[in-house]
Amino acid sequence: MYGLLHHPGYREKFAANLKRELPRIPFAPDFQAFTSAGKQLARLHLAYETLEPYDLHWIESDDVPLSYRVDRMKLSKDKTALIVNDSLTLSGIPPDVFAYRLGNRSALEWIIDQYRIKTDKRSGIRSDPNRPDDEEYIVRLVGQVVRVSLETVERVRGLPEESGG
Repeated sequence: MYGLLHHPGYREKFAANLKRELPRIPFAPDFQAFTSAGKQLARLHLAYETLEPYDLHWIESDDVPLSYRVDRMKLSKDKTALIVNDSLTLSGIPPDVFAYRLGNRSALEWIIDQYRIKTDKRSGIRSDPNRPDDEEYIVRLVGQVVRVSLETVERVRGLPEESGG
């Protein structure tokens, strides 16, 4: 089922239904292909933090000492680089990263939005995703999410043309 839920044809055909009710599961003509892909995708998505990060190119500033601290990350205009902070930019982000979407945005864009320092206006509570015990966590996570996104897109593209239903 997990493989079928990732099939582009299935997502397109049942887009309206998926917004308001539980997914309908049609008979998959090539059951084994969807079973295999579903297992691979589930393993990939559940164990993303154990994956080797994608090999992004680190561009360090000559003027600012290297820091992994994140206040608010930002993508370059062409979406090939991620500005982590004044001292570090990660470049070499492949375009296919943005094809793997969680709702209306890519997984990488979700990470960029969620992993930033923010203060709740009503309560004044400050949320800081930086980890003093693991300073490289967010930078490593970005690389892992890039890898998961690319491998997910590759597996989804390998699904059979017909999704059933």
